[in-house]
Amino acid sequence: MESNEEYIKFLGEGAYSFVDLFKYTKSDGSSFLAAVKSSDEEDSLLTEIRILSELRGCPRIIQYFGNDLEEGFDYKGNRVYKLLLEYATEGSLSDFMNNYTDRKLPDLMIRDFTRMILEGLVSIHSHGYVHCDLKSDNLLVFKCRDSYELKISDFGISLEVGEIPDHWKIEYPFVGTPNYMPPESLQDGVAKKTLDLWSLGCLVLEMYVGKKPWLGFNPDDFVSILSNGNAPEIPESLPCDAREFIQTCFARNPKERGTASELLSHRFLRRGKWKSKMTTPFNRLKFNKILNKFLRLKNFL
Repeated sequence: MESNEEYIKFLGEGAYSFVDLFKYTKSDGSSFLAAVKSSDEEDSLLTEIRILSELRGCPRIIQYFGNDLEEGFDYKGNRVYKLLLEYATEGSLSDFMNNYTDRKLPDLMIRDFTRMILEGLVSIHSHGYVHCDLKSDNLLVFKCRDSYELKISDFGISLEVGEIPDHWKIEYPFVGTPNYMPPESLQDGVAKKTLDLWSLGCLVLEMYVGKKPWLGFNPDDFVSILSNGNAPEIPESLPCDAREFIQTCFARNPKERGTASELLSHRFLRRGKWKSKMTTPFNRLKFNKILNKFLRLKNFL
């Protein structure tokens, strides 16, 4: 990419990569911000850019700049490979939740975010991939006028449907991050679309309660927990339709979770229902004001 780059700040790091914010100025004077993901492991970034190229243009998937990886050096002088991505001004969903009391998001926002995640999963699954690491750290929040948009990121360990990851072993039987993995991931490590739906249930629950699933447990605990078919506890305080949605995602039989497309039509995500909930109090208040004006006028006459 022909442009001058200016380092802005460090954004974060994962197990195999780190992300910095850069400002790029093109030869025509225009500029843009990019979150630059750097790693010395070329294969992981090549996998990511291959999948992102197929998902280019999908509104719920993070987009990348350029057509290939760039090469450069880290602060120690080591050669690294770089992937230039859209910059999410609000950070990850996990970071964004810190702006709210007890990290609990508003009900209507959770429903909207859940719909956006599912729309992203429909695109991913329709291209024959399983994300495998759907979690709040890998969802990015963008400011959009007076609301927010969510996009799925980090496809470094994503797999084609039916693939088994190289890192899956009997002693560490997890396809992705253990906290978000379903019980069947212990069996053979085969990537199935329903794996992402279990992770989605964990995310919806996390947005309601403000805590990551199985917080405080370590990977050794998960083998015992998941082998017994256990799922994170769903509080009774959650709305009924939200509990039903999460329970569907946590179905012990993966087939009973349905598909991402089917979950989009769940009553938990019916927009007409949200609208009535939001407008009914307003309409009642408006009616009362009109009624009071009428009564005052009647008394005056």
